[in-house]
Amino acid sequence: MPVLKLALLALLTLAVQANAGRFDLDTARKIVRVGDPAISPDGTSIAIVVNRTNMAENRSDPELLLVEIASRAQRVLASGRRSIGSPAWSPDGQQLAFLAASDGRAQIFVVPAAGGDPRQVTSSPTAIQTYSWRPDGRAFAYAAIDEQPTRDGEERFNRSFEIQNNSFLQLDAPMPSHLWVVPVEGGAAKRVTSGSWSLPITYAPGAPPPPPAWLPDNRTIVIERRPTSYSGDFDRNTIHFVDVETGALRPLSARARNEAFPTVSPDGRRIAYWYPRGGDSKNSNEIMVAPITGGEGSSATAMLDRHVLVASWMPSGDALLVGAADGTKTGVWIQPLDGAPRRIDFGSLVVAAGFGSLSVTMSRDGRMAFVASDGGRPNELYWRASPAAAPERLTDFNAGIAALDLGRVESIEWDGPDGFRMDGVVTYPPGFTAGRTYPLVLYIHGRPRASSKAGFSPRAHLLAAQGWIVFEPNYRGSDNRGNAFMSAIWNDAGAGPGRDVMSGVEFLKARGFVDETRMAVTGWSYGGYMTTWLAGNYPEAWKAAVAGAAVTDWLHQYDLGDANVRRASAIGGSPYTDPKRLQAAIDQSPITYATKIKAPTLILSNTGDYRVPITQSYRLYRILRDNGVPVQFIGYPLGGHSPTDPVHQRDVDRRWVEWLKKYL
Repeated sequence: MPVLKLALLALLTLAVQANAGRFDLDTARKIVRVGDPAISPDGTSIAIVVNRTNMAENRSDPELLLVEIASRAQRVLASGRRSIGSPAWSPDGQQLAFLAASDGRAQIFVVPAAGGDPRQVTSSPTAIQTYSWRPDGRAFAYAAIDEQPTRDGEERFNRSFEIQNNSFLQLDAPMPSHLWVVPVEGGAAKRVTSGSWSLPITYAPGAPPPPPAWLPDNRTIVIERRPTSYSGDFDRNTIHFVDVETGALRPLSARARNEAFPTVSPDGRRIAYWYPRGGDSKNSNEIMVAPITGGEGSSATAMLDRHVLVASWMPSGDALLVGAADGTKTGVWIQPLDGAPRRIDFGSLVVAAGFGSLSVTMSRDGRMAFVASDGGRPNELYWRASPAAAPERLTDFNAGIAALDLGRVESIEWDGPDGFRMDGVVTYPPGFTAGRTYPLVLYIHGRPRASSKAGFSPRAHLLAAQGWIVFEPNYRGSDNRGNAFMSAIWNDAGAGPGRDVMSGVEFLKARGFVDETRMAVTGWSYGGYMTTWLAGNYPEAWKAAVAGAAVTDWLHQYDLGDANVRRASAIGGSPYTDPKRLQAAIDQSPITYATKIKAPTLILSNTGDYRVPITQSYRLYRILRDNGVPVQFIGYPLGGHSPTDPVHQRDVDRRWVEWLKKYL
């Protein structure tokens, strides 16, 4: 190409980038959220849920769309209702079921795949948690939480209840979730199970309850059973068979805990389910496969050293499709029942995955639909004709976001402490120039059994657009580098992960583009824990900190949070029955070192956070304020672990950016 044309092309490219605009506080609300793909049994079309933000009404407006693969044509199947989700095809592929709100409660709806008005099937007095089609397509099984019992006379004013292993925010006795069956035409639902025991109940963020798993006989359902509905007991889960006619239960094995998420093979001969490696809850999850006749079975994923949280049966029934975090991507493998896993190549795409969910769905002939992003484009719908075929994008909802002047996203690796190979994600500011130095903002992931990935991160792009380098490190405890890496956080919640993160900071500083005098540490939940740990243990490093829903005190977390007594496994048992464990909880609490914090700190928390009680943020605030550290404490009068409505999400982003701008 002539030199003049090359020069003109370069100038044109620069002009386009200059006019593209940067990611700002309003951009995240313009992202079209694509999820819940469900490919038809014949592999010709895909149902997806698309959500658009409605700032004027402070809500999300969902639609259920049908995308024809051959033509790329889109058709709206359902809209105008809140909380549309969980689409599922009927066994014959002629209808789609989904959940949507009716009078504020999730109910089952059905719509013909050919089009028509959705029809409400259920009228449950409480929200439906999860559901599944009966194999013959004539009925649904669903789970719903029982209603509070009615009280008569003077007792109608008595609201006392027994507090057991529950969040300190609990205002009444938690009710169990039980199994029901309803004809596809609607009408009266039949209660199948009852009692003080419960099916899984999820407090978000957390894995959604597994759908009832039918056997091909249309008479038996496999469920996950918990002995109580108290959230601290939610690790006491076991797999059971339920006779739909009588409600009789039969356990799969003799175990007392940690069996979860059962799925039945297409031929009805086997059950796959979650179980921690070696039975130890500090270890990564494996997928066990047991015969339908019962027993513990054996691990199908023993050769896959990853924290496997998703498993579905391949149409052949002789292998599983499994998913797990893998480095800074989402790994997807075909796992034969007896043999080595085969990884499916998704190139630069990061397949969407959540708590116990993977956005990959497969037709009977092996076609795949999935939702994925990359560093420069939010989630879109993709498909591939077979696991070996190249992915093809079917939607372009977020073309406007992809056209912005976004910073480059890079996955990095380095040698960390204690012999671990580490990784993380760096998002560079738009217009990054080699040879210059930039402020560094750590944006640390939570849980901690999660990992930062090289997909599209709205907050990372927002921070990078301010002219900052954004670093999302993965530390020991993250679920992306094998069992030894993940379990190394056991009884070492802060010091080891802290060394990991700081080794990543040193690695970036050695590359010459970090302004070491302007570094900030930020995060939410366990990311907030790491923020306060690093601020107190490396006080000279930081010019600013943002601690969202921060775990600061393990004793508060044990006493008051919704997981409460389950947290004890992190230090080997109750902190109140062993002085060494009590000291370990104190030593691993960031609040122990909070008087050393020097960085101006923004604290954010929901007042109704059952996961990380706001009491921990109050204590952090008091320590910083009394010691003369610049601090601001923002409360959101909301339930849950973080704001989920768009107005308050935007407020979190705004305050995050403004605080860092002030001090960086």
